[in-house]
Amino acid sequence: MELRDIFRNISPIDHRYSLSEKPVFEAAARWLSEEAAIAGCVRVEIALVSAHLSLRPEGGPDPALRSALERAGAELTPEEVYEEEAKTRHNIRALVNVLKRRAPPETAPLVHLGATSADILDSSLAFRMKGFCREAALPALRRLEGLLCDMAEAEAETPQAGRTHGQHAVPITLGFALAEYVSRLGKSILEIERRAEDLRGKLAGAVGAYNASGLVVGDPEELERRCLAELGLKASEHSTQLVEPEYLLRLLLEYNTAFGIIANLADDLRHLQRTEIGEVREGFGEDQVGSSTMPQKRNPWNSEHVKSLWKAFMPRVITFFMDQVSEHQRDLSNSASQRFIADYTAGFCLAVNRMSAVMEGLRVDRERCLANLRGEAAAGDSVPGGIMAEPAYILLAQSGAADAHEEIRRITLAAERGGLSFAAALAQRPDILGRIGAELARLNLVPPGEEPGGNAAAALAWFEKPEGYRGLAAKKAAELAAAYRALCT
Repeated sequence: MELRDIFRNISPIDHRYSLSEKPVFEAAARWLSEEAAIAGCVRVEIALVSAHLSLRPEGGPDPALRSALERAGAELTPEEVYEEEAKTRHNIRALVNVLKRRAPPETAPLVHLGATSADILDSSLAFRMKGFCREAALPALRRLEGLLCDMAEAEAETPQAGRTHGQHAVPITLGFALAEYVSRLGKSILEIERRAEDLRGKLAGAVGAYNASGLVVGDPEELERRCLAELGLKASEHSTQLVEPEYLLRLLLEYNTAFGIIANLADDLRHLQRTEIGEVREGFGEDQVGSSTMPQKRNPWNSEHVKSLWKAFMPRVITFFMDQVSEHQRDLSNSASQRFIADYTAGFCLAVNRMSAVMEGLRVDRERCLANLRGEAAAGDSVPGGIMAEPAYILLAQSGAADAHEEIRRITLAAERGGLSFAAALAQRPDILGRIGAELARLNLVPPGEEPGGNAAAALAWFEKPEGYRGLAAKKAAELAAAYRALCT
């Protein structure tokens, strides 16, 4: 069989990422490569032979016989199977022919006995997807979740401007912003684990009714149970020639959910690295280059890379849904499309790994976070300090003002027209400031004045330090980090 130079491979997974992300590629290849696919089918065929032998009156297979069968499977090569397939034009029959030739004579008649191709392919796919999830996807996801928990906890108290529609909203903390992703990704990890554990196989024959295996053994469902138990699988509740597609579909959809969460995180971090914001910064190597022509550039390219991978792979969910549909007991309309599940799951794992690298190297500029929050460096902010308009409105309403929202809105407009900070514009309305100051004193946020309006200076000072108005942000960040660190380790 012709061997190809790595740079003549078509998929970037097989050249670019096999070199730049070698540990991730190797972990994925153990379960997703064509070699792994053939080995998985061999594993199912051996489990089937073992199940047949275990149901014989004399009991389970002789250890030496089982060892010889395992050795035959291990020695079988993809090249042999492909050469045989060139003759048979059928991949599973080719594998069966090769394995029969290599197997001990006593077991050769039992290879594939009572099975159909989809029994082997679907059971092998479930076995490999479960193994990939356990050994590659979940460890990568848990690593990322741990890094997110660490940073959410470390930055739980770091003041930051909350943003909606790309504009300042009310104060939060950076840890609270990251805790969003701790929570969202954490739940997805738990669901991925659950869905992977529920993947199913089958040994129910050509249309799923156990016709062939019923001729071979008295209890074909027990044969199926024994075969699949060796693979760590349960049987599909109802099979046609195929395993019910929803078991795998739900796992892939949850991967896609996690993928979207990670892409959202990458996008948020990318925006926080904008020159005019500059609150975080990806790690940048001493010899790293950000632009071929602009030497000063320090681009957030890893965050952008994660989003780009998501753009490439997320639309494949459409194919997963299309593979749900098979005519009557089976057609072959999933035979090609299902092969690309390997690309998708590998791409997902690459994105998770790259996102972890971003989090490991991420640096926080706490001074810039505070400056942006206070409006000191908010380029284009028409009302510096306007982020505190909400508490002014709430406090004024609490004082009994029926039109509090409108009164504060007018103050923000006056600030904008006069080029004033929000606090300075508020100071021009001593009637409103006095009522707000009284509410702040009632809540013990400022000291009470000796006479009405006597705490105006303290009230204005409170509005000039928006980092004090953060609700439960720090508490929630710490709580979520602790909760999901415990759940996802």
